[in-house]
Amino acid sequence: MKGTFRQSMTWLHTWCSLLFCWVLYFIFVTGTLGYFDNEIDRWMKPEVPPAVDVPVRDAYGVAWTFLEKNAPGAVRWSIAQPSRMNHDQLTVSWRMPEPADADAVDPESLRGNHRLHTVTGEPLSYTARETSGGQVLYRMHYNLHYIKADVAYRMVGVITLILFLAIITGIVAHKKIFKEFFTFRPKKGARSWLDMHNLLGVSSLPFLLMITYSGLVFVILMWMPGVLLGSYGFDAEKAQAGTQGLLFEAPSIERSGEPAATVNLEVVLRQVEDQWGLENLDSLQIQNPGDANSRIIAGSDRAKIYYFPSSLVFDGVTGAFIEERPFSELKSISFAAAMIGLHEGQFADTITRWLFFIAGLIGSAAIATGAVYWTAKRRKAVPEREQDRGFRFVDCLNIGTIAGLPVAIAAYFLANRLLPVEMDHRAEWEVHAMFIVWAACLFYPLFRSRVKAWRELFFAAAIACLAIPIVNAITTDAHLLASIRIDDWVLAGFDMTCLILGLGFAVLASRIGVKAEAEDLGTPKQASASVSRP
Repeated sequence: MKGTFRQSMTWLHTWCSLLFCWVLYFIFVTGTLGYFDNEIDRWMKPEVPPAVDVPVRDAYGVAWTFLEKNAPGAVRWSIAQPSRMNHDQLTVSWRMPEPADADAVDPESLRGNHRLHTVTGEPLSYTARETSGGQVLYRMHYNLHYIKADVAYRMVGVITLILFLAIITGIVAHKKIFKEFFTFRPKKGARSWLDMHNLLGVSSLPFLLMITYSGLVFVILMWMPGVLLGSYGFDAEKAQAGTQGLLFEAPSIERSGEPAATVNLEVVLRQVEDQWGLENLDSLQIQNPGDANSRIIAGSDRAKIYYFPSSLVFDGVTGAFIEERPFSELKSISFAAAMIGLHEGQFADTITRWLFFIAGLIGSAAIATGAVYWTAKRRKAVPEREQDRGFRFVDCLNIGTIAGLPVAIAAYFLANRLLPVEMDHRAEWEVHAMFIVWAACLFYPLFRSRVKAWRELFFAAAIACLAIPIVNAITTDAHLLASIRIDDWVLAGFDMTCLILGLGFAVLASRIGVKAEAEDLGTPKQASASVSRP
């Protein structure tokens, strides 16, 4: 660090951002896609029929009837209705009691699970292709996929902390931050990239602060497990009891062994409607159905901001309300759950998730423009013949990461449609295809001029995105027109988003010229002075 406090903050902001900008870009892009991970799952399993929309009361009614008929004597029933964030169909599951000779029985034979038609209550018979889906794509933003999970988790935690530091120092460094927000000078080389970086950074600043700070809350228990234990007075048993409902399923109730008829479902649903509204009901768990010591536990759909939802507990025989179980009585745990809920966006409706998605893309673009600005500024100051291998390495990483990652993600979706459905390890090869294409994009700039590499990779991203709905139409019956015809807006929305992104990348690529327009990327100029500051 050097000079004044602001100069020191500028130096720290620059190097904190640069050292991990490529990993941060990957984290932001894949994390942003996570706001629609269930919709991506749905698109990557075109064999799954769309759930028929019926009133909540009717959906639970057909599920209840199915369980009464097909799982008598079970120790637990579970019902989960179709929802925007968790389940694509009405789902029922159960677990039978273990026999005396438990070792002689396959544990899986004691469990049942079915997806039901929401109107008829009949099990749906379809075989969906093996796929990594949106869940694996989303999890990449914190487990980095090929790295051991606990190592990746710690790495991402450290990088998140550095990003938080970069954001704070960036605010200090830009003392005229709001003036700079309204300043953009096009076709000025490095100056234009800095203006764009400032514009994107300031416009997404609240989101960046929230997503980074809440991300740190995710890893705090791994870094400092004493925080949770301290919240419970360092009483290990109390801490375990207090977090049981957060981390695991509801505590089990012992069977009495005395048969008793289970209450009519309508009695419970009426009380849930009075307290929450049925639109906020996500699932029902019935412990010990048909036993005098039965409980019915209603779970919310995370309509509130808290990541860990509360639950309502009813007597399974009389239907009498027993208690509402909050996720935690502690303010510190409530705060952490709110931060995690903000980060995940589980509470958000479709419009809010789109806002999160757009903010995530703007944050990704802010990281990208900052990385490009660093090379553009130094290219302007240092003659090309004096640029060392390190500078060339950073330049190639910028191109291969910023322009190459969209190509790789598009390849991931194309692999879902092009790989043979019966292929062994098919889900793994979808991911392998993504990283193989990304590796090729990282090496590609080594063999092309800088401006051509930028232009050609963005054109590749455009072609790949535009190809997704076309390949989808050729290989499945779930194409765009068919999806619109049956009002399946999840599949239709995915295809339309790919078309919009493809056109956007095509426009971006067309604006990257080979001659004078290349000034937007910082064309090398002769200069005798070395870089005076980062």
